[in-house]
Amino acid sequence: MVRQRSAVVVVRDPVHGDIELTREELRVVDTAAFQRLRGIKQLGTAYLVYPGAMHTRFEHALGTVHVMDRLLDASNKNAERDPAGCHRVSDDERRILRIAALLHDVTHIPFGHNLEDQTGLLERHDEPWRFEAMLGDGGCFDGELGAVLRELGIQRELLAVLAGRGLEVPPFWRQVLSDTIDADLLDYLRRDAYFTGLELRYDQRVREYFRIDRRSQRWFVDCEKQGMLREDIASELLRLLEIRYHFSERVYYHHAKIAAGALVARMVELALRAGALTPAELQTATDESLLFRLEALGNSSLGGLEPDQRARLRRFMAAFRRRRLLKRVIVLPAYLNAGVQDLLLETWFRRGAPEARYEWEAEVEREAKRVLGRDLDVVMYCPARRMQLKEARTLVRFPGTEGAIEPLETYVDSVPRLRDLRDSYPRLWKLYVFTSEPELEARRRLQQICLERLPAGVVNALRL
Repeated sequence: MVRQRSAVVVVRDPVHGDIELTREELRVVDTAAFQRLRGIKQLGTAYLVYPGAMHTRFEHALGTVHVMDRLLDASNKNAERDPAGCHRVSDDERRILRIAALLHDVTHIPFGHNLEDQTGLLERHDEPWRFEAMLGDGGCFDGELGAVLRELGIQRELLAVLAGRGLEVPPFWRQVLSDTIDADLLDYLRRDAYFTGLELRYDQRVREYFRIDRRSQRWFVDCEKQGMLREDIASELLRLLEIRYHFSERVYYHHAKIAAGALVARMVELALRAGALTPAELQTATDESLLFRLEALGNSSLGGLEPDQRARLRRFMAAFRRRRLLKRVIVLPAYLNAGVQDLLLETWFRRGAPEARYEWEAEVEREAKRVLGRDLDVVMYCPARRMQLKEARTLVRFPGTEGAIEPLETYVDSVPRLRDLRDSYPRLWKLYVFTSEPELEARRRLQQICLERLPAGVVNALRL
């Protein structure tokens, strides 16, 4: 049955202007699971580098609904022009996809990218079981969100879109939210630019280029016109990917943001390993409630932490609250350490096996105390290796391919800008050793202690 959309509220957004929500969508927004997103900053600790970056996943979710709607409008306009070749999105499909856009980030935990992507402490937020726990019956927040979706008659459809489980759905249902260029990206690039103050913008007309292949139900960009390449369309797609790279370089992997994230990650790791905190608790926490919990654990003997662990927790929390971030001692970029990167990761960052990393840090701290005559903290930290793999999966139709729809990355050897982007991402990956030591001369001596305990062949890029 087709349900006509009926906007019951208009939300004023600083990025997109007015965003319309339906009565059904308001029911989803009003759940505790969704309201929690007001307390999850979109860029984690980036506000300690860019003070304006206080925006949350709540408003990003609303913005993604808005962009989703514009993308579906564009796809339908293209279907009107070419009804034999393009699929028209029905009102029922639009209803499901708008609510999927609302909920695409509902499984995010506080400082999620630090805890999931960069340390491997937990599985990623987009793992199917995480969505099943949040959207299913009896899940987080007493299953309230799942009950609402069940009453709306779209619970199974949303699990199919977001978790890839259960029903078989048309490919474009998932592509519009989980592609390289999708509604998610088109919102967060504009939103992150607005709140960081960086002049990194794209032409919103790019939304008009998307269409849905009628036969395969796949979402793609047609870069061909009368047998020739539409350079303007191809260039704008590359512009989006370039903006994504520049944000990675200047915001997402900024060294001060990484240092702040290392503090939070280490505190959470201590609490999780001691059993004082559980992954389930993180799923219902906000940024501030997690920090408050960590503060309480540092000041109490009831959480199961050892006295030295509580003391470290207190030091790290005090440093985070006052923005006394850890200092870099060692920086091992991938482009200088390609021959030993696998060894570094296997030795100290194997998922579920942090003991070797803890022992290395403890040994460095002991030697530093002997040499320098005082206690200090040492933290080894690195992003996940997957950050180096930034494929351009968005489907395109290029001339000379007999109408084939292929991933944009298929043309990496013939599009120099795309090849340059592919080759640039590995240069962002770095393994860091941080310390709480503020004095430069002491850090120089500490750097030598660290290098003596790293594998032969490592190249440290940091000159103190």
